[in-house]
Amino acid sequence: MRILMLSDVYFPRVNGVSASMRTFARDLVRRGHEVTVVAPSYGPEDQTEAFELIRLPSRRIFFDPEDRLIKSSALRQVLPQLQARSFDVIHIQTPFRAHQLGTRLSRLTGIPTVETYHTYFEQYVSHYLPWLPAGALRSGARWISRRLCHGVDHLIVPTQQMLKVLDGYGIRTASTVIPTGIHLDEFSGGDGASFRDRHQIAVEQVARNVAHAMAADATRRRVHGLIVFVLLVSFDEPLRKDDLLLFVDVALTRARCIDRRPLACQRQELASLRRTATLAAGTVALAVPALPTEWAHATAAELCRHAAARISPLPEERTIHGEEALGLACAEAAVARHAAGDDSVSTFEV
Repeated sequence: MRILMLSDVYFPRVNGVSASMRTFARDLVRRGHEVTVVAPSYGPEDQTEAFELIRLPSRRIFFDPEDRLIKSSALRQVLPQLQARSFDVIHIQTPFRAHQLGTRLSRLTGIPTVETYHTYFEQYVSHYLPWLPAGALRSGARWISRRLCHGVDHLIVPTQQMLKVLDGYGIRTASTVIPTGIHLDEFSGGDGASFRDRHQIAVEQVARNVAHAMAADATRRRVHGLIVFVLLVSFDEPLRKDDLLLFVDVALTRARCIDRRPLACQRQELASLRRTATLAAGTVALAVPALPTEWAHATAAELCRHAAARISPLPEERTIHGEEALGLACAEAAVARHAAGDDSVSTFEV
């Protein structure tokens, strides 16, 4: 099959559309298809690919300097060149000049058009045009989406959630859900410590910034993304899905005090959360150990301090993870010694 992909963005512009296009184009070529990509030129930074890549002259966008707008004259010049070729399908990736070129080419040639709806524009557009009323922008995004989607033969959406959004808009164009995959080998051989050192990423500072952001806007959707980012920059070991859920749950329950401690940056805390989840599930029983011999004559106040460091609900007091059972033993011993007459700590503190 001869496939023509049209887009208003491509590498070196790094974003989800660029990554999705390259993933699909490379895999389609591996399967024996012919792929031609038409995208804007970014100047000397333009990259080459294993498939045909046609760059069109473009200009900067004053409110979005990272992106480019393909010049109208470039569309007029390339149109007859593309019309003379025998493509089997036109795959439009973005709703701007690329959509304009694709639908016009389809009308002239009868080649069917497919468009991928990559972006939830209703929730996105106000970030690029913050000086305009947000409500009007959302309404405009819905109206434009309906018009563009009804102008193609088929839609590709990356998720079921996006398909529901389009259904809510009243869009009736036939559609298929095709998630964008990733090549795992692109993420092998990484060195997290070197990356953080090279880019001067301090894990503690990243965690504090994330914590402040979460305290300001602790919605579940935002929390999930922020925690995943912290985990990626903080841990070298692979993290299980259950670990992510544990951290998300902790973040949501600590939303009011989250800015007083780094979140999810200690391997010991991960181990503690795993043990806590196991205990809560009832798969293992909690065994409270005996006190260490060196603490046999510790006062109630000293035992309270040992307990607080291990089991305190206050983030600023809890400094030791992985010794929760020992913390409970210290607390029990402190209560017993206070009851026996040790007045080194008040009843309230015990």
